[in-house]
Amino acid sequence: MDLENARQSIESALLRMRALYLKPVFDEWMILDPAAKHGGVLAYVGPRVESFRPNLSTDVAPLRAMMEGRELNPGDFEFAQDAAGPRHDAIVKIGPKSFLVCNNTAKTMAELRADPQWLKAQAAFFELTEKFRADPLQSVN
Repeated sequence: MDLENARQSIESALLRMRALYLKPVFDEWMILDPAAKHGGVLAYVGPRVESFRPNLSTDVAPLRAMMEGRELNPGDFEFAQDAAGPRHDAIVKIGPKSFLVCNNTAKTMAELRADPQWLKAQAAFFELTEKFRADPLQSVN
């Protein structure tokens, strides 16, 4: 998959999740590739356009700690249950070296999962992860 198709797939899945959850699940997302130019950020959508970069390392720390020592394949994902506010809630490996990072800037994953609508929304999230498992994002430079 190329970057534009990856962006479209992510946006479509998040819109579907919002419709199923009856409110936004993730209001912020980015595609990261540590090997890519521009500090590794290939795409960003969210309310902190001007301020997310300086805090990126801190905000992704809970997810990074969960993944440490693990070998993830495209389509694999993790949720940080109690990553409040700007701390990122979900990560999906979407390519050999790239990741989708998602966040709800107002709620934690534990709070999102407490809503009965989460069961419906997670189906759309799972479909997105399977899409990247079948067709990973190709390296972008």
